Amino acid sequence: MSLIEARGLAVRLGAQTVLSGVDFDISPREIVTVVGPNGSGKSTLLRALIGAVPISAGRVTRAQGLRLGYVPQKLQIDPTLPMTARRFLNLPVRATPRKTAAALERTGAAGLEARQLADLSGGQLQRVVLARALLADPQILLLDEPTQGLDQLGSAAFYRLIEDIRTDLGCAILMVSHELHVVMSASDRVICLNGHVCCHGTPEVVASAPEYRALFGSGTQGALALYRHEHSHRHDHDHDHNHSHEEAH
Repeated sequence: MSLIEARGLAVRLGAQTVLSGVDFDISPREIVTVVGPNGSGKSTLLRALIGAVPISAGRVTRAQGLRLGYVPQKLQIDPTLPMTARRFLNLPVRATPRKTAAALERTGAAGLEARQLADLSGGQLQRVVLARALLADPQILLLDEPTQGLDQLGSAAFYRLIEDIRTDLGCAILMVSHELHVVMSASDRVICLNGHVCCHGTPEVVASAPEYRALFGSGTQGALALYRHEHSHRHDHDHDHNHSHEEAH
């Protein structure tokens, strides 16, 4: 059973056709990553799947009562706007203090409730935004380039956190990203998009596909193997190191 399914999806923004003929589905507990060059329609696909932009052709079917959690691209916080992490987590629906504390603990952001959003590091802010998405107890978590602005170590730590959340909470994950070697190593399936679906499949299949290599070259396959080796042998040490390194920035 699919949580979200699209068939023949097309989206026009003004006079421009951004997406055409897109078939997509995601099953419970699956991690699916969408990659593609700038302007390929990645963010538009996410927004079309959740009903945030109208479609011009095709159909999108969502499971009845589907609970969504959404993490947008990096928020731009006005430094003069007084808003604590606690207040942000209670918009638009107030949650209990116990539930907000549990969500922050789950994302590695415990103790940040009273901090001003404008004072948080990039990594801390994204963990708070992720905690807010988890308050909906989502069946599917959608992330639109969530590590934009983070350094490489911070990005790797964040994506490992996403993997842990899928394992612990059992939700599906749909990610959009440009960080090919990190994202593809964390995915069950990859969709390569360039206005339409160029290729799709497991990370290894997509990394060796001619359509993918035409867009990105062949360097990612080696990086993918290296990252998987490091991930499997150094996960615990790297996770702790990356987290502390990220917060220092």
